[in-house]
Amino acid sequence: MPFISSTSDGSDYLANLRRLVASRWPVLGATALLVMIAPGLLAIPVQQALLLAIIGITALFNAFAQWRLQDATAATPHELFSQLLVDIATLSALVFFSGGATNPLISLLLPPVAIAALSLPTRGVLGVMLVAIAAYSLLMVFYIPLPVADASRATQLHLVGMWLTFAVSAAMIAWFVVRMTRLIRERDAELAAAREQSLRDERVMAIGTLAAGAAHELGTPLGTIALLAGELAHDFAANPALPESARQDIAQLRQQIGVCKQIITGLSRRAGAERLENTPRQPVDRWLDEIRLHWHAIRPQANSRLICGSTGPAPEIAADPRLEQAILNLLNNAANACGGKEIEIGPSWSGSTLNIDIHDRGPGFPAEVLAVAGQSKLPAHAHGSGIGLMLTRSAIEQLGGKLLLSNPDAGGALARIELPLTN
Repeated sequence: MPFISSTSDGSDYLANLRRLVASRWPVLGATALLVMIAPGLLAIPVQQALLLAIIGITALFNAFAQWRLQDATAATPHELFSQLLVDIATLSALVFFSGGATNPLISLLLPPVAIAALSLPTRGVLGVMLVAIAAYSLLMVFYIPLPVADASRATQLHLVGMWLTFAVSAAMIAWFVVRMTRLIRERDAELAAAREQSLRDERVMAIGTLAAGAAHELGTPLGTIALLAGELAHDFAANPALPESARQDIAQLRQQIGVCKQIITGLSRRAGAERLENTPRQPVDRWLDEIRLHWHAIRPQANSRLICGSTGPAPEIAADPRLEQAILNLLNNAANACGGKEIEIGPSWSGSTLNIDIHDRGPGFPAEVLAVAGQSKLPAHAHGSGIGLMLTRSAIEQLGGKLLLSNPDAGGALARIELPLTN
């Protein structure tokens, strides 16, 4: 059984390792400076060459660790545990040759324990703690004393050293804790967003299941309506006295029934064996124009125009039915809001991003719609049940895109779909 059991993923340990290696450089630099100036400034003879050699070996080890971590994608708790043991061993060696437990720098054994408590599983924390206690205990017995004859001066130097050690320890612990706390907050925010997305996806899946069942059940009454409409058309054709407007109404009724049949057939097919990844690819401007014409067949009173915002050949995209339905939902919302005014459909592209703008000339999005932005169901209203925007946002996010809602200064409402272009 390993001494340390993993309780986090490799990316967290890698991030902590990189912080530890980065924080080691200023500590080594400050220690080297202290070794070089302390003998002359404080008149305390120390084995400078030996202490600088220990610092130099540790610096080489740290440089190697930093180089190895540059291209790493994950790390294990054993690696972090080993690095903390290296810090304890280095400090113990420095203190052994400079007074042992009487050297106030021995308190620097505390930061590795604090870092372990924040980063390692329980067994790892216990291991670092026991090694630090053992090192402190041994240095109380085995060490090379510093030759300071004046007891009062030695006490004063010890107090100054304790203050310095406390300041360094407090700074190191505070820096590491702040970084760890920020990482934890970011991770909590990501988990909360993932939970919300999962809940939205579950609601959308439930709605999709109900829609597939409703499509199956609507087939029979829609067939009956189509039969009755055909009989009415036959009766009207046999009666020349009927006005032309009635004939046009019957023709439009049959055309709308045909559109409903196409929608139900397409919904059933998409819910069945058809694979979304096998959808055909075509230029985005031609695909959008086909969607626009199909939409006008459903809503002949609507008025729209396709305006490309980019020059050059239009990129090809997969004609995904989820994206098609999302655009139809946005067009229906725009038509409901603008009351017959022209709706502008504006595709544009640059690099690896495709934007599809749907701009109407209505009163703009209400504040509650901008606040929710499709993340949850809106209250039912005169034109629908309030779930269209949530379904649209979910479909776009499933394709790796974003839905942005705004009220431009020029007036109206603007719904922008941002999608990644894939080869």
